[in-house]
Amino acid sequence: MILSVSRRTDIPAFYSDWFINRINEGFVMVRNPMNHNQISRISINPDLIDCIVFWTKDSHNIFDKLDKLKDYNCYFQYTITPYEKDIEKNLRDKSEIIDEFKKLSEKIGPEKVIWRYDPIILTDKYTEEYHINAFSDFASTLKGYTEKCVISFVDMYKSITVGMKAAGSLPITDLTMKRMGKEIAEIASLNSMKTATCCEAVDLSEFGIEHNKCIDDELISRILGKDLKIKKDKNQRENCGCVSSIDIGMYNTCSHTCIYCYANHGNSRVQKNSLKHNDNSPLLVGEINENDIILDRKMESYIDNNTVEQLSLFGEV
Repeated sequence: MILSVSRRTDIPAFYSDWFINRINEGFVMVRNPMNHNQISRISINPDLIDCIVFWTKDSHNIFDKLDKLKDYNCYFQYTITPYEKDIEKNLRDKSEIIDEFKKLSEKIGPEKVIWRYDPIILTDKYTEEYHINAFSDFASTLKGYTEKCVISFVDMYKSITVGMKAAGSLPITDLTMKRMGKEIAEIASLNSMKTATCCEAVDLSEFGIEHNKCIDDELISRILGKDLKIKKDKNQRENCGCVSSIDIGMYNTCSHTCIYCYANHGNSRVQKNSLKHNDNSPLLVGEINENDIILDRKMESYIDNNTVEQLSLFGEV
């Protein structure tokens, strides 16, 4: 099983104590986003968890807890973008976040810390030239600390339309994506990084940019030194290459409150849910009540036990 922690919120930044408590107790509970009273109980036994994929914009709060995850394999999707407080309202200074990225890379390895420069938003302030210059600065700073950069161009979800309009968001054409993609790929290559796109229909393969799998069976196989038997995640968008995973996050709980975030539907909801969070609850938000129906999630390891043992990039297995 692959555990996603989490597409829906930044658990490493805001809920790392809760997550470690879940690790210690051996299970986590997740409400069905479409059916509030249906709860899945998910075992997080290391024998079942092939890999944990963390998503974060700031690893500071989880860094000192990583030793508690010694029985698990993991890697990080780590977003660093060039926006100021008008776009990313509650992030710390980017220089501090870059320092955290480097510390994390030094601890777990550059192959396990994937830099996300996404989403790319164009405005009169955040122009193509601004992005290319910012990307170049970041890439040179992060050289040697990551092997890969993932980019995407902002998707105009209904929930972010008002905020994006207020920020002066401009339309992005396929021609613009190709022009920017070409320059980004060249800069990334100069800094020893591969480039991939996340959930983009546009084909940038002529510039050496592949379609990404953020939940990546190939990377996980490298980490494990074993093959996986796993299928594409049928619950994700058409252009998403991710393989199957279980996400333990919850919408409307990320206090970064970036205006482009599809997972938040208003700051008031985020604040309300934050007040209901309890580090000792099996749920990220709230408690179990008498009307809830708890179902044990069917889980299995995806490791192909017929894999011939080999020497992996991470040592002998």
